[in-house]
Amino acid sequence: MAKPHVYVTRQLFKSALDIIKNSCTVEVFNGDDNPVPRKLLLEKVRDADGLLCLLTEKIDKELMNQGNKLKIISNYAVGFNNIDVPEATSRGIWVTNTPGILTETTADCAWALMMASARRIVEGDRNIRVNGWVHAWGPKMFIGSDVHGKTLGIVGMGRIGLAMMKRAQGFGMKVIYYDPRRLSEIENDLVRYGTLSDLLSDSDFVSVHTPLDEKTHHLIGKAEFAKMKRTAYLVNTSRGPVVDESALYEALRDKVIAGAALDVFEKEPLDPASPLIKLDNIVLTPHIASASIETRTAMAEMAATNIVSVLTGKEPPNPVNLEVKKNLRK
Repeated sequence: MAKPHVYVTRQLFKSALDIIKNSCTVEVFNGDDNPVPRKLLLEKVRDADGLLCLLTEKIDKELMNQGNKLKIISNYAVGFNNIDVPEATSRGIWVTNTPGILTETTADCAWALMMASARRIVEGDRNIRVNGWVHAWGPKMFIGSDVHGKTLGIVGMGRIGLAMMKRAQGFGMKVIYYDPRRLSEIENDLVRYGTLSDLLSDSDFVSVHTPLDEKTHHLIGKAEFAKMKRTAYLVNTSRGPVVDESALYEALRDKVIAGAALDVFEKEPLDPASPLIKLDNIVLTPHIASASIETRTAMAEMAATNIVSVLTGKEPPNPVNLEVKKNLRK
């Protein structure tokens, strides 16, 4: 009996590919870490029993029409807004993701971005590299903001939001959080729940950790920036469209807020002509929040395990659409 066939849209770590190869045949797109072209993906999915993809791939009805054999779409990410989950469910296709593994690593990155923005680390580095250290030390040279003892606003108190809260406690910060769920058990003298409006007006730093959906698209826009302190900083490591980039640019340009740091963008890769690039009071990184060797390897292995589980007749460890069971493809 022929082994199930898996198509992988990006080069992965050997340990993850070995997991798949033990039970399946595997074809991996070799594009030097570039996304697979849409036309090629539509062609390759025709022979695939399983698809291991990234957020860069749009997995929609058109693709599923081509993938008549698909039994599982394994997303190498926590989020899955790139996949039409209801469509997959109606066709009896499992959708899985990689939750939990990247929590601490993403929180590390969000914290690093907050520190870098507040203390103007990137500006200082760029100044030395481009101009040389021309001027002697001065009291106002690259003066920034303290982080310790300030107030951190966390928009979205899921796993990563909770990890940010723990880091804030180590810096003696107060925390205000906003989330559709109120978590009374975490509240104390230093941690309190607030409306989004309260959070924006009272926080020195606002860190965004909410998923992207219809309710959170452009959750932070012109009206929200107007509520923030002029000395406040925004950090986004969630999904780019949660923040209105045009409104952010205006807020930074006009000094409505002090600064920002983004790891995600409305359109990725970021357009080289984006006006954000010309601003000094923003730190920009290319979607690297989970980019540690340990975490990216563990994510790949989890995505591989999900896909092998389904293709060997088991239920996947990390399903997004458990309700698919009533429609499963044989």
